[in-house]
Amino acid sequence: MLPLNPWEHYFPTKALYSSCMEPVCRKHGITRTELDILLFLANNPQYDTAAEIVEVRCLAKSHVSTSLKALEQSGFLKKHYLPGNKKTAHLTICGRADTLIADGRQAQEQFFQVMFDGLTSEEITRMRTCFSHIQENIKQYLEVHGL
Repeated sequence: MLPLNPWEHYFPTKALYSSCMEPVCRKHGITRTELDILLFLANNPQYDTAAEIVEVRCLAKSHVSTSLKALEQSGFLKKHYLPGNKKTAHLTICGRADTLIADGRQAQEQFFQVMFDGLTSEEITRMRTCFSHIQENIKQYLEVHGL
């Protein structure tokens, strides 16, 4: 028997996150994937291409492509190309997205407050360390087995 069944926690956690994010989506008239992409880009500026979003967030290429097109048409994102490379589009968040991102970050903060309520900073640090170690184990396994 597993000492911890991660799947029994996955769906309630996902439901909580959705309940925090849905009001932001409704307020700004965007889809959840569009919000997730904007927040990902805002919170992780080192990743600024569609391919990186697909790889790091494990999202379907078609969903990322559709969402990026909608975000660009809405004026929340713009594409640019580096000199000498007209193949890879880099993404820049436009000022029009500032309020949306602020609302999204506030919703993320609400999510974390609910999730970590009653935990000490030491417990949270220990949990982050454990999850990081688990993720590294999974990553190494997948690399070794070519998955």
